[in-house]
Amino acid sequence: MGMVKEFRDFALKGNVVDLAVGVIIGGAFGKIVDSLVKDIIMPIVGRIVGDLSFTEMYIVLAPPKKAVEGAISFDSLSKAGANLFAYGNFITILINFVILAFVIFWMVKAFNKAKGNLSLDPAAPPPATPEDVLLLREIRDALKK
Repeated sequence: MGMVKEFRDFALKGNVVDLAVGVIIGGAFGKIVDSLVKDIIMPIVGRIVGDLSFTEMYIVLAPPKKAVEGAISFDSLSKAGANLFAYGNFITILINFVILAFVIFWMVKAFNKAKGNLSLDPAAPPPATPEDVLLLREIRDALKK
């Protein structure tokens, strides 16, 4: 029975619950960023580069094991079992990561500012010493005499 109580205490700690909430929200946020990159940013980048689809950027390393159905594309070659070097997909995921990191950076920065924690600024002066600490120092110094 002691192990069950210990597990319950562990599972219901604030940090574990906070972590679970963070993972769930992070998963949903990841889908939003993925859609932002896939549906909004990548078509614009593709248009600037010249109507280029990054998902169609690949090199066939080994021919497909089965017959390719329909037009030759990344999806049809993948389904046919071809060995593909899909560097375009990597570019998409890399752009997705950079955007996600940028958005998280701004979120943390806004959170710290709202919280009043501007400790990220190295030029910021240190906080003032509390009055009770100053009083205790005076008492300590007076007792030393």
